[in-house]
Amino acid sequence: MDSTVTNTPQTNSKLNVKRDPVKTVILASMMGTAIEFFDFYAYGTASAAYFPKIFFPQMTPLLATLLSLLTFGVAFVARPVGSFLFGHYGDRLGRKKTLVVSLLVMGVATVAIGFIPSYQVIGVWGALLLCLCRFVQGIGLGGEWSGAVLVATENAPANKRALYGAFPEVGAPIGFFLCNGLFFALERVLTPTQMMTFGWRIPFWASAVLVVIGLYVRRRLQETPLFKLAQERDNTTASPLREVFRSNWREILKGTFIMGATYALFFTLTTWSLSYATTALGFTSSEFLLLLLMGAIIEFAVLIMLTSVLADRVGRKKVLLTASVALVGYSLVFPYFLTGQHNLVGVLLFLGLGFLVMGTLYGPVGAVLPELFPTRARYSGAGITYNLAAVVGAAVAPTVTTWLIANYGLHSAGYYMLVLSVLAVISWLLTKETKDVDYTK
Repeated sequence: MDSTVTNTPQTNSKLNVKRDPVKTVILASMMGTAIEFFDFYAYGTASAAYFPKIFFPQMTPLLATLLSLLTFGVAFVARPVGSFLFGHYGDRLGRKKTLVVSLLVMGVATVAIGFIPSYQVIGVWGALLLCLCRFVQGIGLGGEWSGAVLVATENAPANKRALYGAFPEVGAPIGFFLCNGLFFALERVLTPTQMMTFGWRIPFWASAVLVVIGLYVRRRLQETPLFKLAQERDNTTASPLREVFRSNWREILKGTFIMGATYALFFTLTTWSLSYATTALGFTSSEFLLLLLMGAIIEFAVLIMLTSVLADRVGRKKVLLTASVALVGYSLVFPYFLTGQHNLVGVLLFLGLGFLVMGTLYGPVGAVLPELFPTRARYSGAGITYNLAAVVGAAVAPTVTTWLIANYGLHSAGYYMLVLSVLAVISWLLTKETKDVDYTK
């Protein structure tokens, strides 16, 4: 399959290595993360707006929402398992094959969610099947991001790693826009009863189209030049997991907390806020989805690229440490924007400032996490770190935020994110700049 790439090879000034064309790298890395986030947004939106009534109608509204958001967290528990599995084979056999399999696993589980019968049809078995599919989806997702950023950064010139690492990161707002745009369109066309009956299933079924396209693009990839170089130098390992935990456990810890706060912010902005806005602030689901779409495209996507270019020029640490400090302040003030019924100005401040910080944090991290680890264990190290951060920052963030408000009031909504953002600042203070590391080692 590699022979289908017939471009003029790009070469590095120090290493004579063949690279895929830039457009192939962009599509292959961006497409997978777009599908990843499409699938996650589909589940996040459905778990906030539909699953409480479909799978937990026997519960009180608050308990149904909490249980629904907990099923959202199941995939995050599974993601480290996926990072162990796919990281092991990605560092032993190569990035390309592992990426194809992870996308297929993720896609099959996502489509299956769209076929699960409701509580009225099979009772609690519906919720159990939901958790099972969500767990399998999480395993596939566990190998997705790290593989995608390695395809991008291991094909990048040394002075543009953050820019190339931003290609898969831009997949996040693309997936967000496609998924929430589809939900928005469906809610405008279908009645609330139709959405509850079958409308919520359509985005999960639609994921199959994206997966087929993603598989086609990824099968056209070559193996990354730096992994081929490591094979030529006999610099791969039969036990990448043992290697990374023995030699790089400090980097795993620091990277987990650096990324954990980013995850908490993102799923507070998207999943929790949708649930809160439609239950406590008087917004309809379609109204709030439209606001989320505007914030994601106008700020999130643009800032990912801008801050990644900046990180290539001035360094990753300056950009991300500044953004982490900003997140500390945002965690303290955002609850005060969400007061009053249908407070459009407050919600716009909440989303505008939130996506401003989020775009700044999320762009350069596509280069940072892989740069913390050597080539021989990079897939495992970056994947484990990224997915442990998902457990810490995202798995329970919507649920904990809902619980905090129910027990201590709206002013406490940012406390969980505050703790993680302080830990991110401390982690950055203990981490050296990674911009100039030798990525070939």
